[in-house]
Amino acid sequence: MSSAPAQPMSVPTGAQTATLAAGCFWGVEHMYRRQFKNQGLYDARVGYIGGDTQNPGYRAVCSGRTGHAEALQVVFDPEKVSYRTLLEFFYKMHDPTTENRQGPDVGTQYRSAVFYHDAEQEKVARDVTDKVNKQWWKGGVKTEILPAGEWWDAEQYHQLYLDNNPGGYECPSHFLRSFPPLGE
Repeated sequence: MSSAPAQPMSVPTGAQTATLAAGCFWGVEHMYRRQFKNQGLYDARVGYIGGDTQNPGYRAVCSGRTGHAEALQVVFDPEKVSYRTLLEFFYKMHDPTTENRQGPDVGTQYRSAVFYHDAEQEKVARDVTDKVNKQWWKGGVKTEILPAGEWWDAEQYHQLYLDNNPGGYECPSHFLRSFPPLGE
């Protein structure tokens, strides 16, 4: 397994970026790619955000000592899929009610978090989180909503991991739940 960094993502003009942490990043990336493949997803990348160490590696992040979360960055076409839709999917595909945990994966690196890139994303994230907390998760949401700080791409072998390793580990908390539509 190479520890070489991933190649930078290209961001087309007019594209937006969403950064989400929902436990083990392999399954999060896999689910987003499947769901939004032909619906405005330009690219997706796994990596690390929210910590205080420069250029963290996987082993350091897994130690829980860097403060980083395993996360996904999605580059998307806002004309084809809204940030709100991406966030609603986020709250359906993992369990946001467990603090620093998804299924058997425990530690701050597995926390649930939305990292916003501007004031509009923060507003939408807070609105969607409030609604899903009340309507879907009965007041139990532990998701953090934080400004997106410095992003670090995970090592190349983590990118598209479950596509390249179909029998690889998938967190049992990562599956699509069927909630009724959110009320406005």
